[in-house]
Amino acid sequence: PLVTEGLCVDVCVGHAAQQQHHAALGLAGIGKRAEALRDRAGLGLCTLLRTAAGNKEGLAARGIRHQRVLAAVARLKIQKALHQAAVVAVEDRRFYDHIGVDVTGVARAALVNLQYGEIEEGASTITQQLVKTLFLTQDRTLARKAEEVVLALDMEANYSKDEILELYLNTIYYGSGFYGLAAASDGYFGKAPRDLALPEAAMLAGIPNAPSLYSPYEDFLLAKKRQIVVLDAMVAAGYITTELAEDAKIKPISLVHTKK
Repeated sequence: PLVTEGLCVDVCVGHAAQQQHHAALGLAGIGKRAEALRDRAGLGLCTLLRTAAGNKEGLAARGIRHQRVLAAVARLKIQKALHQAAVVAVEDRRFYDHIGVDVTGVARAALVNLQYGEIEEGASTITQQLVKTLFLTQDRTLARKAEEVVLALDMEANYSKDEILELYLNTIYYGSGFYGLAAASDGYFGKAPRDLALPEAAMLAGIPNAPSLYSPYEDFLLAKKRQIVVLDAMVAAGYITTELAEDAKIKPISLVHTKK
């Protein structure tokens, strides 16, 4: 089963803390390059580590080094569980094939954007989304995009796909105040991630694309429509059968609260 008691990253401020936390994550080299890019672009950033399980003692404070972080991630024995498969299917279907940047996706997005004369479709991979969350702003400029590509390639060169995906799942925002898969799974469904049923896993996977829109606490009908998109993507990617997807679409969803 997919275990999520791994690393989680919150955005904060403080230059000295940033360096310590990047080092604790084993991202010191990438962090230095991001810092240099930030200094040239006037960007401010910092990451504060904590455990997704709610442990208040940060990894940096405990002095965990790069090798120990990698060993901890390896012990998680990440598999393509329901939610992980759902996220990959809807966010980055070629995640296990590209090198951090999806050239095919970039070409497709460029054609769509040329057709509409503006940015209608992006081509960010899971790795690009992760480095953007860790190191960059949300600005949609060519300069920021170039920084994102460089850092994504660097991260792929130093971390395995499963390590990157684990960091991603424990970093992204799932809406309604929930950061990371463990918090979202408990906050929406009162379950650990390993206990999620397919309909629940697919609904969660659809939220990060637009958390304020797709949170079931904000708009359940919209979240349900997004869940259907995710299930269809899982079928297209070969993770589940059409029969399983159709069954999941009609299964009832029970939330912890009616509205957040």
